[in-house]
Formats: sequence, structure tokens, C-alpha cells
Amino acid sequence: MKSFPILRASIAGLLAAAGLAHAEPLKIAYSDWPGWIAWEIGIQKGWFKEAGVDVKFEWFDYVPSMDAYVAGKVDAVCMTNGDALVTGATGKPSVGIIINDFSNGNDMIVAAPGIESMKDLKGKKVGLEEGFVSHLLLLTGIEKAGMKAGDVTIVNTPTNETPQVLASKAVDAIGAWQPSSGQALKALPGSKPVFTSADAPGIIYDLLYVSAESLEKNKEDWAKVVKVWYKIADYIRDEENLDDALKILSGRVKVTPEEYEPFLKGTYILTLDEALKRWEPGEGLGNVYGSSKIVDDFNLKFEVYDKSQDPAKYLDPSLTKALAPKGE
Repeated sequence: MKSFPILRASIAGLLAAAGLAHAEPLKIAYSDWPGWIAWEIGIQKGWFKEAGVDVKFEWFDYVPSMDAYVAGKVDAVCMTNGDALVTGATGKPSVGIIINDFSNGNDMIVAAPGIESMKDLKGKKVGLEEGFVSHLLLLTGIEKAGMKAGDVTIVNTPTNETPQVLASKAVDAIGAWQPSSGQALKALPGSKPVFTSADAPGIIYDLLYVSAESLEKNKEDWAKVVKVWYKIADYIRDEENLDDALKILSGRVKVTPEEYEPFLKGTYILTLDEALKRWEPGEGLGNVYGSSKIVDDFNLKFEVYDKSQDPAKYLDPSLTKALAPKGE
């Protein structure tokens, strides 16, 4: 009888050597953003199991999701292309394998009543979180309005506090993303967005970023995850599925489908064909490489980190390109 544990251990060792031992699931951290909550569709419909891939999605607030990735608690995390550069420069690099979406209005500069445009912000105070995407959005709006960065005074404010700060009239405008931007509009009657990510599409891309180690070790499984994502994207982009999609997404964050619909509309979820175009390297916001270069320049200018990051090292389109119809 004493030999049984040894025998069992030997069998386990043989199975492991043969690659037959039960592997750990791929662990993905996701958070409250429509293009990432969309993973819930695949989860609830059992599409990952159908694809033959074992995935565990772990729900976090956004910043803690990145902390969990850096700490090695998950294999992958949903991040913006800008935050991936920050996380890589200051903590742990990652590789983007899916462009889920780009922000198409959810990120906003919300101004108090009486301020009708970006130009009206000259000499005013803007509350936002310095070094984050809202800061970049503000500077982009300022540039498009023919102004200079020094024309406004930035009041460093945590994003989740921006609605209260705007309502208190301590600032004249705020920069935030949904749901905080929407809450700010409700907190101060008569306030309005004077610049949004829809005015600069591609300034904020949202991706699934994987550790290089996990990607190398589990490439076939990650390829299955990519394939499931485009099944989700096709489902959510089909108008006939809108009610069901809204029910699933809104249920994850415990609001009504009616309340959630504007959040989804402010997020442009990319089909496979659209994503393939955004994966083509180039200048400007029309592709993820150009967008990431702009963010890198911003991060260096505002000393978010001190050494330029090469966007190409953070991006791998191969698993998406493998799904392209033959001949493309």
C-alpha cells in the first residue's frame, strides 16, 4: 500500500511529460468597458468551450486589473494601447493580440453651462487625471481648436471623482470616460460634451494584451480566443442581436439595458475586416501603430515614463491576420 502514492506520482509525471496533464486555464483580467464586457457574450453562450479552449475571465476595476497583470496573477489583461505602454515601461511588457474597439464618444471633455466649445475653455480650469487618456484627449481637442496647452489650467483629479468636482463648480470642465463622463453630465444640469473621442477616432484603442511568456507557450489556445472574439464581434454588430447583447452587457454591471445602450454606442467594436485595416502600420490615428506612437510621444513629454517605447514590440497582428480570408 505504501507504494501507491509513488505509483500515482509516477503516472502523473508521465502524463505531464506527454502533455496530457490538465493545463491551467488562460487567465484574463477584464473590466468595465463595453468592448471588454463584450467577452461576457462568449462566456455566457459557451463559445470558448465549443472552441476547445479553457479560459478564466477575472473581473477587476481597471487599474487593479493592470496591477494584477504586472504581479503575474493573470496571463492577459484588457488595456488601452496607451496604458499598455505605461505598464510595459514601468512594470511588465505585454503583447496586444486583439484590437477590440476604439472609443467613439465615451471619452469626453464635459464643460459647465455657458461653455459651448473648446475655445471657450481658454483661461478656464479642467479637472482630469494627468497622464491618462483624458489628458491626451484634452490636448488633442486644444490643438484642433488652434489653442495651446497653456491656455487651460489642469486640476489633477481622479477620474471617478470628476462628476462631483464638476458639480461643485471647482472646475469649468472635466475629462473622463464612461461611466464617469455620463455621470458628470447628470451631476451638473446644462453641462455638455465639447470634445469627445468621436472627434478623434483612433486616439484610444482598446486591446487584449497577453504576456510574451503565455503567448509563446499557449499560442494555439490564444488563436482560439482570437477566433471566439470575432464571433462575439459579429454577434454584437448584428442589429438583430442588439437586445440580447445589451441584456448581457448591462447585466454584468447591474444597470438596465436602456441605461447601457449609450455606452455601447460610444464604443466602435471592430469586425475582422475592420480590425485588419487598423493592424496595418502607418502614421496617424487610423491604425494602432500610429496611435500608439502619438501616445508614446505624449507619455515622454509629460514624463509618464522616461524612455521611448517601440509600439511594434507591444503589438502582434499575426493571430488576427491568420483569420483573414485567403487571398487578402
